[in-house]
Amino acid sequence: MKILVLRFSSIGDIVLTTPVVRALAQQVPDAEVHFATKPAYRGLLEPNPYITKVHCLTGSLGELVRTLKAERFDYIIDLHNNLRTRLIKLQLGVKSSSFDKLNWQKWLLVNFKIDRLPRVHIVQRYLDAAAPLGVQDDGRGLDYFIPAGQEIDLTTLPAPFQRGGYVAVAIGAQHATKRLPLEKLVELCQRLAPRPVLLLGGPEDAPIAEAIIAALTASETKSLSPQVPNPPIHNGCGRYSLHQSASLVRQAQFVVSHDTGLMHIAAAFGKQIFSVWGNTVPAFGMYPYKTDFQSLEVQGLPCRPCSKIGFAKCPQGHFKCMRDQNLNLDWASQSD
Repeated sequence: MKILVLRFSSIGDIVLTTPVVRALAQQVPDAEVHFATKPAYRGLLEPNPYITKVHCLTGSLGELVRTLKAERFDYIIDLHNNLRTRLIKLQLGVKSSSFDKLNWQKWLLVNFKIDRLPRVHIVQRYLDAAAPLGVQDDGRGLDYFIPAGQEIDLTTLPAPFQRGGYVAVAIGAQHATKRLPLEKLVELCQRLAPRPVLLLGGPEDAPIAEAIIAALTASETKSLSPQVPNPPIHNGCGRYSLHQSASLVRQAQFVVSHDTGLMHIAAAFGKQIFSVWGNTVPAFGMYPYKTDFQSLEVQGLPCRPCSKIGFAKCPQGHFKCMRDQNLNLDWASQSD
């Protein structure tokens, strides 16, 4: 059976589709699983042994449709469910099913703080979309496959990181209201002492990482405890590919992350995670999946959640959802 999975973005959302891809490949007789996405995510999907072929939206939607028609699919599973994927399904004209985005329930929570969201992880909603093919949850969680040559040898890192035991801190996120401000990131790193702290993110996060390091090394910056100096810290933002960053996450003692792609990659490796939530909330169903985690969030704010995605700045101007975060946690309980 030839099956097409549709999901165009983004990193975290695509990682969250991996239980469906695996279940289709292993549970549907003679399954051949194809995946359609954007070119930026080809490298994320091609190492997956459960995917036969990756198709990318490199030109117009019509060009992609013509390519997909030539494949003669038997079934389509739409894990994006937007206008573009609906047009693809209409033009291919084969049987299909789509996941429930729960848009009206999210709208009620964001705009009126009325919570009608089911307590169901988005992975289960993805799996429900594949249920017509007899697919069931195998209970194995997320997958992430690091290609050969992309694993990072820890001996290439500064000396304090070569023995392991470091904390990976993913400082990025697509929207500013999902990221801790600089002063809270500095406090976070101080509270992780004496563990080495490895900052991870894309090239756009590198200036913030350098600002964190500068604040920690400045003579006027004091550690939170006279007995515990500020931790060794290394800026990995923009220095590693996504797969290399995933390798560093896999080898970390534990992970601190905003609501972003590296959080889901950490979950794929079964890491212990402290997930930091600002304008979004775990109730949207995208918290770390099938791994040990603790959510850091400011409870009781009447403005939260203010968006199901995020903003360039706090709509209220106070940004209390991040500025009031309590980062005084028992990091010492986290171990390999």
